[in-house]
Amino acid sequence: MVEWTDEERAAINKIFGRLNYDVVGHATLARCLIVYPWTQRYFGGFGNLYSPATIMANPMVRAQGTVIVHGLDRAMKNMDKIKETYAELSVLHSEKLHVDPDNFRLLGDCLTINIAAQMGETFTPDLQAAWQKFLQCVITALGRQYH
Repeated sequence: MVEWTDEERAAINKIFGRLNYDVVGHATLARCLIVYPWTQRYFGGFGNLYSPATIMANPMVRAQGTVIVHGLDRAMKNMDKIKETYAELSVLHSEKLHVDPDNFRLLGDCLTINIAAQMGETFTPDLQAAWQKFLQCVITALGRQYH
């Protein structure tokens, strides 16, 4: 079990309180699909993902990006039981979708970049430290079924 300080909890809530889920979600998933094109194989039903412009314009990428960021709300609201919160999603991604668990880290890196871009100078090193700890807990929980 992860121990959270009051400052870390406040930092995570501050980050979520400032997020524009639609903008950050879309930018995050699009960045992941563009920078790491092999991740596109998990989105075969999304249609044309052949260029950065088509990825950015794809409404399914936009919608799924928002879903992903909203999915992190579950972890924020259940910080003391993140593994249990994501147990079903871990099984889904492992057994049905067959997602390479390293892709969770890649997506998390893209998300961090977009959060930093949205928050600018207010994304201080201590906020980032709390965010990275939180994100690592989520990534570990999503990859739990693989071990």
